[in-house]
Amino acid sequence: MRIEYHPAVEQELRQIMEYYEECSSGLGHEFVVDFERQVLKIAANSKLWTVLEGDIRRSLMQRFPFCIYYRLIGKDVLRITIVKHQRRHPSYGRNRI
Repeated sequence: MRIEYHPAVEQELRQIMEYYEECSSGLGHEFVVDFERQVLKIAANSKLWTVLEGDIRRSLMQRFPFCIYYRLIGKDVLRITIVKHQRRHPSYGRNRI
């Protein structure tokens, strides 16, 4: 399965990583590793996670309080649309969906 990212996701990941690096050296890298691991889990079994509306699904990360919003495009493309903190306003990033 091919994985695509919405252009804004790169900026979100960079900001999250920088925040965690300021908290503790190496923690930003651990966040990225955990994020990548979760994306691979999603790609392996994309229909496992909660459907929010239409074809948008949400997966909660294990260690960090973030959600990954994604959709399947066809049978072989996974598009990550939003990465956001679980306490962010529910409407954050909705314009990308």
